[in-house]
Amino acid sequence: MKLNIPWEWYRTFLAVMKEGSLSGAARMLSITQPTAGRHVAALESALGLVLFTRSQTGLQATDAAVAIQGHAQAMENTASMIERSAASFSAHSAGLHGVVRVSASEIIGTEVLPPLIAQIKEDYPQLTIELVLSNRLQDLLNREADIAVRMSTPVQEQLIARRLGSIEIGLHASPSYLARHAAPESIDELFTHTLVGFDKTTPFILQALKHFPQLNRERFTVRTDSDVAQLNLIRAGSGIGMCQVQLADFPVPLERLMPDFFAFHLDTWLVMHEDLRHSKACKTVFDILAAGLQAYINNVGT
Repeated sequence: MKLNIPWEWYRTFLAVMKEGSLSGAARMLSITQPTAGRHVAALESALGLVLFTRSQTGLQATDAAVAIQGHAQAMENTASMIERSAASFSAHSAGLHGVVRVSASEIIGTEVLPPLIAQIKEDYPQLTIELVLSNRLQDLLNREADIAVRMSTPVQEQLIARRLGSIEIGLHASPSYLARHAAPESIDELFTHTLVGFDKTTPFILQALKHFPQLNRERFTVRTDSDVAQLNLIRAGSGIGMCQVQLADFPVPLERLMPDFFAFHLDTWLVMHEDLRHSKACKTVFDILAAGLQAYINNVGT
């Protein structure tokens, strides 16, 4: 039997899953707590499932709730995609109009994209840009983002991908650190220095370790999983660490160390779902970001 369940019930269900209570879900959705309770009760009745049990800390999700959460999240992503697509395709008499959601890593999103987004807003003031900073690959197929900057080759056929070039990663230190500690000239000397690096091992880190197994977690005596924090620790003189070669020039000049020992490259792509190829807003943002990122990538030693 086909169930005709309103989307609002699923939206409230997801809010309760995120907030852990009816009151939290109500605040999140700007509805009353009794309304949130009715939505959950109605959804449970329609599905014939118990989704939450009460506990001292709030509402506890059942196994059934966990099982359907992913499907409900996909529905929410689709709803957001429809809203963004409609906005992106709409025209405005004063110029380009719409919402474009861009995903990028912490480093690219904080160090590289801001001036490009400023340029977009200056040229197209009625565009709304949503910038998502995450080192997780945003799912473009489910439209968690419209455009994504990726450091790996896209494999999905439904995506439009443009290779922008290769970003080189090297070891760097600030002048303030090197004024206190002589620059290392060998691997053995390098390992006597304070090294700034990762805490948790991610797939990207595992890939890098294949080429540089000596730089394992225990070598780093200053650890953080935030790439932005690593970069600013290097700039502050905390130690030697990895960063994109292009970032060594600003805002704190960094000195590159031992390039013959440590250097690897990240293929950089700009990716968009093929369904957006006719969206003037998305295509405009895509082209501006592509040109700006290519200029950034090529600006080594210039």
